[in-house]
Amino acid sequence: MKHCLVTFGFILFTASFVLAAESKEGEWDRAVAAAKKEGKITLYLYQGEGVLEAVAQTFQKKFPEIAVTTIMGRGTEFGPRIMAERRAGKYLADVYISGPTTPYTVFYPAKAMDPVRSALILSEVTDESKWWQGKHHYIDPENKYIFSFVASVANGYVSYNSTLVNPREFISYWDLLQPKWKGKILSKDPKVSGSQRIAIRILYYTPGVGAEFLRRLYGDMDVTLTQELRQSIDWLANGNFSICFFCGSGDIQKAKQQGLPVDEFPTARWKEPPAVSSGNSGSVVLMNQAPHPGAAKVFINWLLSKEGQLAYQKIANTPSNSEESLRIDIPKDMVRANLRRSEAVNYLMSDRPEYMEMKPIYDVLDRALAERKK
Repeated sequence: MKHCLVTFGFILFTASFVLAAESKEGEWDRAVAAAKKEGKITLYLYQGEGVLEAVAQTFQKKFPEIAVTTIMGRGTEFGPRIMAERRAGKYLADVYISGPTTPYTVFYPAKAMDPVRSALILSEVTDESKWWQGKHHYIDPENKYIFSFVASVANGYVSYNSTLVNPREFISYWDLLQPKWKGKILSKDPKVSGSQRIAIRILYYTPGVGAEFLRRLYGDMDVTLTQELRQSIDWLANGNFSICFFCGSGDIQKAKQQGLPVDEFPTARWKEPPAVSSGNSGSVVLMNQAPHPGAAKVFINWLLSKEGQLAYQKIANTPSNSEESLRIDIPKDMVRANLRRSEAVNYLMSDRPEYMEMKPIYDVLDRALAERKK
């Protein structure tokens, strides 16, 4: 009798598992059918190096029945634009992909997003064992709206003129504060939206760096602030400055390939704990009241699938750029070897709610800059 009960229980378990799988498969088929019936999707994408546009084109080839419209721009433009559209009753965006700042600081407080978590259907996407650390990574406090699908090792936030600086002299961020570099450091304005805001958050929240480092950097080192990326790289290459904060990893690598005397400090190998970040194009959100909800659901599931993430990672890794998907079941040979995540390293996951607050960082910067003027 006991054997019969065990057998019966196993049959029930197997049957329920099969029914659940069939239910998910049916849900996916219905979502694809709805998407094809809608026939359209509008993606608001971070412009960057054209990575996301190329990913969207890959999706278009996979689903030719769904016409893809891409709107390219930056978070500083998209935040005000999308909220203005919505106030006017125009709900135009289906899916938004960018860095974490605009979704977290603009869309999340405005309750302008539907949960990505609720839109996930494909078993290969919902199976969290396929993702780094055995879980999905969300940037919002509720862990369901802003899905991070990239966690690249943060590197290249500090660059140098290779004729004026010997990188072997540096093993810590604090080495940048040596008196001989006073007046020779350039920095993109960290209060302006862009990758520098991601970088300044990492510096502030990294153990061993933090507020005191930023206070001394911007208060004691006579740092020159600029908002001009091209000019900053020219100044660094021409020797006007020896060191540059936030000059842009990709742009520095391109300048180096052109033969200019610039390079990036290997900060990921310095003594402070390294960080990982979703960067400018590694988080996805589902806008609520989306005009094409079926297509939006299909796109997000495809993007986060093994196929979608492999396509993204292949496109995003170039001689001047390196990004790593949070999926762990895809090959990583295209990611620069020195920037691949290692299971042996305890990284600071910088795109978490507890690390998104900018006000205390700005307070430190404002006080440092005000003190310098005295």
